[in-house]
Amino acid sequence: MATLCRPAIAVPEHVITLEETLDLARTLHAGHPQLGLALRLIENTGVRTRHLVQPIERTLTHPGFTLRNEVYEREAKLRVPEVVERALAHAELTPRDIDLMVYVSCTGFMMPSMTAWLINTMGFRSDTRQVPIAQLGCAAGGAAVNRAHDFCRAYPGANVLIVACEFCSLCYQPTDLGVGSLLSNGLFGDAVAAVVMRGHGGRGVQIERNGSHLVPGTENWISYGVKDTGFHFQLDRRVPGTMELLAPALRGLAGEHGWDVSGLGFYIVHAGGPRILDDLCRFLNLEPATFRYSRATLTERGNIASAVVFDALARLFADGGVPEGTSGLIAGFGPGITAEISLGSWVGAPTETLRPRRPRAISTSDIALVHPAAPRRFPAGTTITE
Repeated sequence: MATLCRPAIAVPEHVITLEETLDLARTLHAGHPQLGLALRLIENTGVRTRHLVQPIERTLTHPGFTLRNEVYEREAKLRVPEVVERALAHAELTPRDIDLMVYVSCTGFMMPSMTAWLINTMGFRSDTRQVPIAQLGCAAGGAAVNRAHDFCRAYPGANVLIVACEFCSLCYQPTDLGVGSLLSNGLFGDAVAAVVMRGHGGRGVQIERNGSHLVPGTENWISYGVKDTGFHFQLDRRVPGTMELLAPALRGLAGEHGWDVSGLGFYIVHAGGPRILDDLCRFLNLEPATFRYSRATLTERGNIASAVVFDALARLFADGGVPEGTSGLIAGFGPGITAEISLGSWVGAPTETLRPRRPRAISTSDIALVHPAAPRRFPAGTTITE
């Protein structure tokens, strides 16, 4: 079975605190009739710091969608390769060992996808398959894991690279003054993540089953208004209560696998906000500490969209993982309303099952791509997380 290895995470060097966010909201929206409510909602998110791809002064300006998308492409090409290098190193693979690349992002647009650029510039094989996912929002991290698992089941022994690049701050719209928009301005952050799913070998979560669930009639609850000025995030006030609708799907999939969803050893879930996690505790009969990794991501980095599940999983690895054979769940939630759910067990790295690499000459450029001492491409001040 395929194993999801240790993710690599990086967040940009520009930081904004909760206090700075609240002060900005008071200054920019001094006359807003619901300012008090918006401030309380932002405080209740539990987000203490967020990282931004641009300084806050530049983030608050809107030069038009064309220039913003140019920023997205430039910053993605600057920041993604280093994270990919570390993810490959964690999995003990090289670009030549990757058979499928899944790239997820809902905060910028490129065609061809970043997958083509990465294949052309980082030494991946020209027959590497590409799956860009652009319209699943925060659920895309879970969807990427599930599509990688599907691929590894169809092609036993294959390896998949997943990349999540989310610059949510590029979606800031100064003319959107609804309470949901003001809340979003204090909730979302920027991050890049990469992780490898190995068809054989590796240490991490060995995926055993995956599933999806869409709640009928909720496709307008989380959406984008696509306008001349770019992507306008639209959030229905019913969204915080969606776990009452999605928790049964988590319980049902686990039950089909013969597991009790309330008795697993680890839980890596999307942290859209504190109520999402609190409600999951209530509906699944779990203790608040169960979601400590997701809560830490939310507190320190905000809602980083599709990258949340990888950041939370990286924290589990940093904490030493869990005992061999411990069962757990990974879940992303997003527009639809959609849940993407994976079930798996923790495994070590049995060397006898490692996939033989294709014989080939090794060049100095190959070594630079994966060696820990390889030159870093991030701007000074960038936070890099193993």
